[in-house]
Amino acid sequence: MKLLLRTRTLDLTILALTVAAILSLGAVGGYTQFVIGLVAIWTILCVGLNVLFGLTGLVSLGQVGFFAIGAYAHAILMQAGVSFWLALPLATALSAVVGALLAVPAVRMAGPFLAMVTIAFAFIVEHLAIEWRSLTGGQNGLMGFDMPGIFGFTFGETELIVLAIGLAGLSLLAYRALAASGWGMAMAALRDQEVAAGSLGFDPFVTKLTAFAIAAGAAGLAGGLFATLMQFIAPSNFMLSQSILFLFAVILGGAGTVLGPLAGAAIVVFLPEMLSGLAEYRLLFFGALLVAVLLIAPRGLVGTVAAFLPRSSDKTPPAPRDTVLDFIRPDTTGGLKVEGLGITFGGLKAVHGATFDAKPGEVTAIIGPNGAGKTTLLNMVSGFYVPGAGRIETAGQDVAGWSMHATARLGVARTYQATRLFGALSAEDNVIAGLPRGRPGAPFSALATTETRALARGLLALVGYAGDPGTPADDLPHVDRRLVEVARALALRPHVLLLDEPAAGLMQADKRALSEILRKLADCGIAVVLVEHDMEMVMGISDRIFAMDAGQPIAFDTPEAVRTNEKVIAAYLGEGTLDAPPRELDYVPGAMDRLITRKLCAGYGSADVLKEVDLRVGQGELVALLGANGAGKSTFLKTLSGLMAPTAGEIILEDQNIQGRPAHQIVERGLVLVPEGRQVFPDLTVAQNIELGAYKRKDQPDASELEAILARFPRLRERMDSPAGLLSGGEQQMMAIARGLMAKPRLLLLDEPSLGLAPAMVEELYAILAELRDDGITILLVDQMATLALAVADRAYVLEQGRVVAQGSADELLGDEALIAAYLGGGTTEPDEIPMKEVVA
Repeated sequence: MKLLLRTRTLDLTILALTVAAILSLGAVGGYTQFVIGLVAIWTILCVGLNVLFGLTGLVSLGQVGFFAIGAYAHAILMQAGVSFWLALPLATALSAVVGALLAVPAVRMAGPFLAMVTIAFAFIVEHLAIEWRSLTGGQNGLMGFDMPGIFGFTFGETELIVLAIGLAGLSLLAYRALAASGWGMAMAALRDQEVAAGSLGFDPFVTKLTAFAIAAGAAGLAGGLFATLMQFIAPSNFMLSQSILFLFAVILGGAGTVLGPLAGAAIVVFLPEMLSGLAEYRLLFFGALLVAVLLIAPRGLVGTVAAFLPRSSDKTPPAPRDTVLDFIRPDTTGGLKVEGLGITFGGLKAVHGATFDAKPGEVTAIIGPNGAGKTTLLNMVSGFYVPGAGRIETAGQDVAGWSMHATARLGVARTYQATRLFGALSAEDNVIAGLPRGRPGAPFSALATTETRALARGLLALVGYAGDPGTPADDLPHVDRRLVEVARALALRPHVLLLDEPAAGLMQADKRALSEILRKLADCGIAVVLVEHDMEMVMGISDRIFAMDAGQPIAFDTPEAVRTNEKVIAAYLGEGTLDAPPRELDYVPGAMDRLITRKLCAGYGSADVLKEVDLRVGQGELVALLGANGAGKSTFLKTLSGLMAPTAGEIILEDQNIQGRPAHQIVERGLVLVPEGRQVFPDLTVAQNIELGAYKRKDQPDASELEAILARFPRLRERMDSPAGLLSGGEQQMMAIARGLMAKPRLLLLDEPSLGLAPAMVEELYAILAELRDDGITILLVDQMATLALAVADRAYVLEQGRVVAQGSADELLGDEALIAAYLGGGTTEPDEIPMKEVVA
């Protein structure tokens, strides 16, 4: 109900502004009326551009070309004796068709390439207008067009302006309705995450082409009105700079907002009139204004004002659990069957001969070490990759080679290793985006109704999301992002659900809750396919396991059989343990402190995440910083490294205060961060990535340093000339640490080095960390694997809600209840002896 009221309020606001603009014509002179007419025409064009740029995220600098096509087409038809009321829609349709034709090659490009294509198009139209004299009049232009008439009444300039104002109001109402429809949701999804939008069934090409056609048609409509209002058009009316001003108006008013085009058009049209004495400096003023807006109000004028307006929360209750379960229970049966699936990248067989089947009502896990081809296999099943060989059978069809959106519409849904939510949309809107299953429906029919919101909230409740449904996805913590992505996948009503490492980065209690959810989903008749490194979770909830190594299948059997399979143990689990080497010589406290923090506070906005954190790291010491997700561990490392400014307290590095200094200066002083997620430069080679670590060093690294690093990371030696983006996750993590070592750190910060890695790779990585520790390198380590971190650490601190709640030697903290409560959620580090599927049953 509140959503409906907000929509009606916005519609009434548009109607009120339209009526006010029409009434104002009686109070102003002829020239001011003319300027108001130009504002209305610009508003129509900017609404179309707002669909393309604000809603879909595509940058076009060729809108003046469609503006010119509409103007010339309308003028030529009028001079040929065609009625105004027929010439205007024909000119609009012609512009839309040309826009759709241009979109066919253009939307396959991105970023600057798309902008360059549209600029070239604008140049072509401008020069056609100049050279095609027999049709356009060349530089002399066209003039003398009849005013429209209706029922014997001939319009004057004022009546034409009233018509333009009315059409501008209708265009604003149409944008509001389009943005709330399935088409608008598809466009916003493509803007934020094109790959994820495709996996929800939206066709990226059709959606982008539609946005292009709408923007071109709106420009053509504006051009036809412009020609009639001006009574003269020439190539000088359609210079490329006009396209820049159109885009400027959308950004200035607020891209993606309903009233943004009106606000931007009013400023861009009226401002030159106010500065008429400085006409030659018009673009200079516009440029300065744009810079000011981007710095002060990046959301634009309307977006900035809207951010300060109170928003009433929608109290729509979630749909009942039984209703939600009935909704997600698939109609399609048969599960998924993969036979002989394979794909090759540049001669490398990433997957070869993969064969398994996932039955409805079962959880089928895919395991293997990093680089085994697990995610590649999911990418082929979901349509992201086209396999080179094999069959993928589901719902009675071979879908091998199908596109992502076609596969999703059939009922194959997936989540991603790194969550791909639509950041600008709320949690519930992310779920609602999946409900149409890629079929947006009527262009002006609202998708987010009371019923769909209730269903989306029911799906969120089903997967265990307990936060505010209206929270923007970009503001969600890691655990909630995982849950929202699962709920969004369920909105597709899939019969096959592909999950790529859904437990990565979750603490033990969250993993157990997720395990229960997955078993419940399987019990609804969904074939759940799980890629996961957490072996306790895999063994606890899986019915069958498909194991891979180096792209080759090595086992497909029950968890009990796979657990004892020698090939699986050798390829995936190493020796089946995760032991870290102890110090060869015990660390002796007493050396000078390399790092000291005193009452350190930091956070985001007005709330501090860190609250008076006191911590010390001695020279040559390895200190672990432990705690649950959201405790403030990564925030602490970012604050130390200068990526965040502290709000209070001190950071002392070797007797010098460094708090508040920029990150590059802190690196020069010897504090180096290896960030979470590796953050490699994918297009640079491994060698170039490592060499970049020495960028801020005063001396140049020699060959012996690189050789010493490669001796620690032998896996990297034969990959030095390969692009870093082609490495497996574990290899990228080793390269990131090698890059940090190349900086000759006085203190090395490691943020979640084991995140997402297979156990064997984790064991290898921690063996290297133990070597670095024994060689006297000072390390501050953050890792979710508490027991393993404590195995290599000399001392540790435990954070809970931004405060240090425990500290001491590694041996002391292993049995500390504070660690169990803060890090493991009060659980136990021992594997559960009862399989999860039996617990849920």
